[in-house]
Amino acid sequence: MGHPPLHLVVGVAVIALAVTLAIQSFTVNRLVRRKLRLSVVLLVANVLLHLLLALRPGQISQQAGQIKSIEQLALAAALINLFVVGLLNPLRADRVPDRFPAIVQDALVLGVLMIVATFAFGDEFLATSAVSAVVVGFALQDTLGNAVAGLAIQSEKPFNIGHWINVGEHEGRVAEVTWRATKLRTKTGNFVILPNSEVAKAAITNYSEPAAPMRLFVDVGVSYDAPPSTVKAVIKQALSNCPLVLKAPAPDAMLHDFAASSVVYRVRFWTQDFELDEEAADQVRGSLFYAFRRNGIEIPYPIQVEVSRELPLPDDAARLAEREKLLTGVDLFASLNEAQRTTIATQVKVVDFGDGEAIVRGGEPGQSMYIVASGRVQVVLDETHTQVATIERGGYFGEMSLLTGEPRTASVVAHGDVSVLQIEADVFRQLADVSPHAVEQVGVAAATRRAELNAVRASAKSAAVVEAPANFLSRMRKFLHI
Repeated sequence: MGHPPLHLVVGVAVIALAVTLAIQSFTVNRLVRRKLRLSVVLLVANVLLHLLLALRPGQISQQAGQIKSIEQLALAAALINLFVVGLLNPLRADRVPDRFPAIVQDALVLGVLMIVATFAFGDEFLATSAVSAVVVGFALQDTLGNAVAGLAIQSEKPFNIGHWINVGEHEGRVAEVTWRATKLRTKTGNFVILPNSEVAKAAITNYSEPAAPMRLFVDVGVSYDAPPSTVKAVIKQALSNCPLVLKAPAPDAMLHDFAASSVVYRVRFWTQDFELDEEAADQVRGSLFYAFRRNGIEIPYPIQVEVSRELPLPDDAARLAEREKLLTGVDLFASLNEAQRTTIATQVKVVDFGDGEAIVRGGEPGQSMYIVASGRVQVVLDETHTQVATIERGGYFGEMSLLTGEPRTASVVAHGDVSVLQIEADVFRQLADVSPHAVEQVGVAAATRRAELNAVRASAKSAAVVEAPANFLSRMRKFLHI
């Protein structure tokens, strides 16, 4: 190929050098300043090679063609680097553009230079570059693999500078991504340099994307004596005292496991900055400790530690007296004497339910009734999911299923922690064998109560059918074999 006149090439190089130096002095972007140093070096080299050809043409006449090709290639590289760096980077802001990080810019410069050199120098350059590529490829295959992987990472952008990531066994904040490696700053202050080829192959967890808040959890064990609803309420109160725990999304607590020495709760919460995850967990654990201590909730020792303590002996007489007291307050059993109520009290079961649990479900068969010993329950109609009544301590429900075996007419759900006395139909069958008249008196009371309820329903709904007490007593005798 022909070479342009000397004064033209020198003029272009001098103008490009002046523009490069002007941009370096004008910009505040450190990346631009650093990359433009290459253009300055190449332009100065171009001018020096021209001076060499002009001052000593005879001494280097044999190499003149090669020198001219080198100086033209240097000029082309300097101009391409100047164009790419100046066009893609903000000159008045000290940052790297997200779409065109440093590696991508270098790849663009190299790619454009290869295209220009191919057209400018023709077959000679292609042959030389092909041989050189084979030699360099074998010699630097690991380095080139890292470079290609680095380019892929910057193009796909699974993370950005400043993101907290986990790559394999390494976790840290991304400090820099170069052609060869990705550099992480760990929480302990160490600087980890990972080859890009390893980063490209490994699974990457980005804690900073797609949103900065991240959810953490802390497991805490409490005594089996503490009701779950109480524990969860105390946990919620404790979390409100932790500044690093976000109010929204709201934290919560889940019953996670029934462990050997404790009931394990998983406390889940959100924090804004992954860098402070350990501090946030520390705040939560400390707040839980003091909140449990204030509310008398024990964090038990591990099962391997033997703790000797005296447990109070169960007072069977007191428990029996409490059950008899509850039975006395039930109008269904008002006609029974003390011995008959004692017979029932010795055979009832105490059953505990948590908040929201269904004690009975509408439409299901049943052969038992319940008396509320503590807490309160809600009666819900399944057809409309409407709450129609609230029953507190001393109230009862399910007597129709107990006496006739008919399906439940409504669902009864615990509202808070509830303890109930469960009386099975077999208890009344045993009582009927001894005193059938007493059971019939209970049936009369239940029939009277049902007639009153049906009368109320009939007044609200003209189509309601009111069952005669005699029919009810007949079904009761048949069910209890009286």
